[in-house]
Amino acid sequence: MADDRPVPLDEYPVHQVPLSMRHVATGDRNAYDRCIFHVLDHSGAALLVLGLGVYPNVGVIDAYATLRTGDTLHAVRASDALGEDRMRLTVGPLRIEVAEPLRRFRLICDDDLISYDLTWTAGFPPLWEPHHLQRRGDRLTLEGRRFVQAGGVSGVIRAGGAEFRVDPGGWTGTRDRSWGVRPIPGEEGGRLAEAHPTEGFHWIWSPVRFEDRFLMVVVQEDADGYRTLNDATLLRDGHPDRQLGWPQAEIGYRSGTRQPERAVVHLGGPREPRELEVEILASSPLAVGAGYPPADDWQHGTWQGPGWTDRRTYDMTAAHPRAAYGVTDHSARFRLDGRVGHGIFEHGSFGRHDPSGFTGFDSVAP
Repeated sequence: MADDRPVPLDEYPVHQVPLSMRHVATGDRNAYDRCIFHVLDHSGAALLVLGLGVYPNVGVIDAYATLRTGDTLHAVRASDALGEDRMRLTVGPLRIEVAEPLRRFRLICDDDLISYDLTWTAGFPPLWEPHHLQRRGDRLTLEGRRFVQAGGVSGVIRAGGAEFRVDPGGWTGTRDRSWGVRPIPGEEGGRLAEAHPTEGFHWIWSPVRFEDRFLMVVVQEDADGYRTLNDATLLRDGHPDRQLGWPQAEIGYRSGTRQPERAVVHLGGPREPRELEVEILASSPLAVGAGYPPADDWQHGTWQGPGWTDRRTYDMTAAHPRAAYGVTDHSARFRLDGRVGHGIFEHGSFGRHDPSGFTGFDSVAP
């Protein structure tokens, strides 16, 4: 018999449906609830990416941290059976403490490969991203609700014999909080996938922190350039100040790849044109170490059994073929309206993309 006892969170008036907080309203096995944090050095010397996720309909909680320094990427991943205390955000050596909701967090990893103890403090209120829907044929494969935020970080990071003293003057933090339904391994193949193959995917997700304002840009396009997700919002004085139209990106790729070296994102439209200049500092492919598709050594939401922890060190000068078919988080320096900011330029482009001139999965920049 399934364990259906009340859980501690049931004591609080937070219910959305007539179920215990042990359960979610959908029976879809792909239900998820997770977060991702970025901690980046303004010189490009280090990029820390970490996250934690809950997958209630498969009974999994997992977490990861990757640190890119130079040509090396260290990764710690942990997975466990989902317990009944949903407010305990701990998996193996990885922990997230909500010190003040929507404002301040403590990020901890206590492991021999990577260790950190950081305080992440929001500099701006959270900003909703557009409601995200995606289908394969008539099958709803993704429905997500997300908000994004940026701020400062302080503390220490240690890995590979190096120590980084983190302070808000030289480091930036961004984070994304999302929940809903999105594919986890084990279901979305077979005849449905064969009948509705992915021709191409083009993605930009870019939170940028300036001293007195926050900018969020997100774009998703199909193979023919049809835009399924679009937003560019400037947050100032604690409120959305300006919607900056239909972002159009000119991306300079490294020859023979689809890895960006620089970009210009045109914002504001013809009446008030503005240019967001992007200078890539460091890159961390999410399919390498962080568990995002199409990683072949571990992916989020997969059952690993109780108390699983895995550690890897990757040589980033070596080939990682699967990384080309996933998204990569790039720490970047941005310029807009004479101001310099820092944040993440997350980008993925694979398959056909007519606006970029890519003709198929083997097409790369000249």
